[in-house]
Amino acid sequence: MLLLGLVLGSLVYCALAVIAARRYRSVPRPEATEHPPISILKPLAGVDDGLEENLASFFEQSYPAFELIFAVREAADPAVKVVERLRERYRAIPSRLIVTGEPPYPNAKVYSLDRMLAEAANDLVVMADSDVRVTSAMLSVIAAEFQDPKLGLATCPYRAVPGPSLWSTLEALGLNTEFLSGVLVARMLDGMKFALGPTIAARRTVVRAIGGFNAVKDFLAEDFVLGKLAAENGYGVILSSYVIEHRIGSQTFAANMRHRLRWNRSTRRSRPWGYVGQVFTNPLPLALILCAVRPEWLPALAAAAVLRAGAGWAAAGLVLNDPLARRLWWLVPVQDVASFLAWIAGFFGNTILWRGRRYRVRPDGRFEPV
Repeated sequence: MLLLGLVLGSLVYCALAVIAARRYRSVPRPEATEHPPISILKPLAGVDDGLEENLASFFEQSYPAFELIFAVREAADPAVKVVERLRERYRAIPSRLIVTGEPPYPNAKVYSLDRMLAEAANDLVVMADSDVRVTSAMLSVIAAEFQDPKLGLATCPYRAVPGPSLWSTLEALGLNTEFLSGVLVARMLDGMKFALGPTIAARRTVVRAIGGFNAVKDFLAEDFVLGKLAAENGYGVILSSYVIEHRIGSQTFAANMRHRLRWNRSTRRSRPWGYVGQVFTNPLPLALILCAVRPEWLPALAAAAVLRAGAGWAAAGLVLNDPLARRLWWLVPVQDVASFLAWIAGFFGNTILWRGRRYRVRPDGRFEPV
């Protein structure tokens, strides 16, 4: 039976997720003996929940030489006042604010990064979203990893921290127990040939060598493509040992479903076969369907629950040290069902809503305004 085969495949996947998490943890973290200057690039659009605290954490790095560059689309953006307060508070830290104007192509974030990279003074750059929060050790860890001359790009795993809404909490549980497992398994089986959006560190020379931001400007999943191009051109790509906090804020049910749908449609277009393979990342929903069809296979549901718990613990506990999953583990099955339904919905349609604008995602992952 096909359904039984899918359940068994998902159980194997859970076992692989545990092994992959242990292998990631077994990689020794290097110590920094050199401290090259670093440029931090921060594209901004509006005021996210906790924006000032997020940005302040980058000013407070225990690192000898770094600069911060911020970019907004227009001078009236409310994020400008937040940046101005922080620049006044941390006057000893070199920082600049750029007003980019309207982007000439769909991906406004990429346009901001391109403008900031042109202004950056250093070869080693860290590109971090506005909803990222870090500790003061972040740049030291990145510098230590880039002591390897073969390394071209590093992408940071992230621990999602939700706002007060139930739907954001469910999404954070999914990111911390399910999404990261997929990243770790892909890393173990095929190496790092992609990057994760919230925080990427790269050498400026590598970004230029792969075609610069012009090579990814039309892609919705520009982070994935950036890592893919770096790997394809022979540069080392790693999953960093530094875990960032991804403050995803609070969302209503409708907003969260739109976000999930945008993410799934983007993933399906960026790597279609990988998206189909995500069926194996859903052991509990598959086992529930199997038991509904064949009640005598109830032991399969028990096995799915045990192995899903193990895979979730390996990612959220062993790698991320996530207090949310420890506290709300009983909500993980609810999140798994919601994730499974969103995955199915992702097979249909090719339009998304992003920051109030509607776009069409093309078969090759590029997108354009509707």
